[in-house]
Amino acid sequence: MRSGVAHSHSGPGHAGHSHSHDISDERRLFWTLLLTGGFMVAEVAGGLLSGSLALIADAGHMLTDTAALALAWFAARIARRPASPQRSYGYHRFQVLAAFINGAALIGVAAWIVIEAIARFFRPVEVLGSLMLAVAASGLAVNVVAFLILKSGHRGNLNIRGAVLHVLGDLLGSVAAIVAAGIILLTGWMPIDPILSVVVSLLIVRSAWEITRTSWHVLMESTPDEFDVEALKHELTSAVPGVVDIHHIHLWALTPERPLITLHARIADDADHDAALQGLQAILAERFGLGHATIQTERGECIETRRSRMAGAHAPHTHGHVHP
Repeated sequence: MRSGVAHSHSGPGHAGHSHSHDISDERRLFWTLLLTGGFMVAEVAGGLLSGSLALIADAGHMLTDTAALALAWFAARIARRPASPQRSYGYHRFQVLAAFINGAALIGVAAWIVIEAIARFFRPVEVLGSLMLAVAASGLAVNVVAFLILKSGHRGNLNIRGAVLHVLGDLLGSVAAIVAAGIILLTGWMPIDPILSVVVSLLIVRSAWEITRTSWHVLMESTPDEFDVEALKHELTSAVPGVVDIHHIHLWALTPERPLITLHARIADDADHDAALQGLQAILAERFGLGHATIQTERGECIETRRSRMAGAHAPHTHGHVHP
């Protein structure tokens, strides 16, 4: 029996393209951080002076966004550090961890806004509509600029997606505050302030849950949703001459845009080993986007399967007898 292990990686062109994406995304996060953090101070003051829950909620949201964007920016920066013997994959996974923390923080902030809004229904607060409108309109302008900066970033980057959601939540909060201020100025109906705060919070939770779920999926090294393992096995065995069987597949993602795979491939005794291996690597890279693949080739029975069978044969047998 002959066996071997081969690794395939994406070429330098792909690596350079990814590196340029990383630097560009890092800059977008930095400028968005400055915009959000700078306006947050003004919105806190405006919310306290006007008495608007919508503004205070949005200011609190922007406070968490500033911290989240700082974390996202730091994660993007540290992800560019080279791999080392202790961290052979580098620091890319830190971006996913940052996205998970950001998503969880968004859900927590939304829950706080809902609780505060319910309290406002029982304890109405006078809101200064004109000041609220001026601050909210300024916030909308800032958030639109920040959103446009991030929207042109790399869509496959989970960290950028999380940051976009934070800014989008701020943008919706500003729109809600403008609408609430307009209704208050025209009708004097104060409950609109907490009502719109709850609506915005529910929209935020829906998007934040998706980011949290996706990042948790990656952190748990689950199979990416876009891959069908059985379809992949069928494609490899039918398209590559000499490949008899594909087994022991482990498919996960370092980040959502960096899927990885390891597998065992049993090759026929009369097959060309090198040609089969190159065919497997080509299909994984070209048809499935798996540029990083570790393939163990085998002729005959899989070593691990034999070990498992032998271990089972030598395992002690237990019987359902009870002795006094």
